[in-house]
Amino acid sequence: MDFTLSEDEAAFRAKVREFAETEIRPIVPKLEKTEEFHWETVKKMAELGLFGLIFSKKYGGLELGYIYYAIAVEEISRVCGSHGITVASHNSLCSNHINIAGTEEQKLKYLTPLAKGDKLGAWALTEPNAGSDAGATQTTAVLDSDEWVINGTKQFITQGSVAEIYVVIASTDKQKKQKGISAFIVEKGTPGFRPGQLEHKLGLKISDTSELIFEDCRVPEENMLGEKDNAFYDVMKILDGGRISIGAMALGLGQGALDEAIKYVKVRRQFGKPIGKFQAIQWHLANMATEIEAARLLIYRAAYLANKKSVKYTKESAMAKLYASEVGMRATRLAVQILGGLGYTKRAVVERHMRDVKLCEIGEGTSEIQRLVIARLLGI
Repeated sequence: MDFTLSEDEAAFRAKVREFAETEIRPIVPKLEKTEEFHWETVKKMAELGLFGLIFSKKYGGLELGYIYYAIAVEEISRVCGSHGITVASHNSLCSNHINIAGTEEQKLKYLTPLAKGDKLGAWALTEPNAGSDAGATQTTAVLDSDEWVINGTKQFITQGSVAEIYVVIASTDKQKKQKGISAFIVEKGTPGFRPGQLEHKLGLKISDTSELIFEDCRVPEENMLGEKDNAFYDVMKILDGGRISIGAMALGLGQGALDEAIKYVKVRRQFGKPIGKFQAIQWHLANMATEIEAARLLIYRAAYLANKKSVKYTKESAMAKLYASEVGMRATRLAVQILGGLGYTKRAVVERHMRDVKLCEIGEGTSEIQRLVIARLLGI
């Protein structure tokens, strides 16, 4: 059992870290103030191949797998959670749903530009009254001749107003609840479809999040993704992979906060010596580092299993996401505490990381939902 990265994986980590430090870190403070989605950096991430890490070369991807994917999300998030979630959501949700459930024609038409990063994707599941309970989906799709007519509203959709290809979950048989939902590919500009209200969030301010509105939106019959009434099972598969990336995002934010805290305690002096020499501070940092490393191992284990494809990894991804998100929250909170008054200001990276990481305890299934998933798989 080898816990070290291969030479190629280590080189990839170094490459992504350098990119994050040189291309992303300098622009984040300004973008945080304007809450601007930064297309220029997104295009540079696409050129680096970060939007096709887990997809076949046949469709324009790099075909590197989930460990590389986790490394990329961690390293980008270590500098900026907003850019990290853009990489995570694009790969894991919209693109991967097409990858898992799409026909060959759908993959060639839609997955290829997504994997190359030529177009951004968004995945529309959440509604005002349907989040953890996908069976409560109110958005409907009704077949009319050779077109599906979609009506409803989605909310909290990442890349909602900037994406060009959407995967939309809708009810095709309300009587069946979760066993009666289907998925559809909808392109930007389709009549009857438009982004709604933009969300101004606690954190992840550079990430685009918006409402989606469907009013007699017509898509071709062939735009159904997967089997009719069977999307719930595909959604569960998508979330298994997505939880690895959200865990990696929390890991990166936690690691970034730890790095900032370590730098600070070496230069901040009180009572005649650096505060890193005080046992209380050392214990905080030791706990942060230990928990972060444990989270990293859980994420890599889930990523390793995801690469096997034929192995079910629902429990492992839920554990990784649950633990990493809560570790990230603790690490950023402690980093703010260690930096004291400075940590409470907008000048401190750790303040932003603490706000950003909170989403990781909510998105892709809340911590409470993860515990229910894990308990169910324990046979409880």
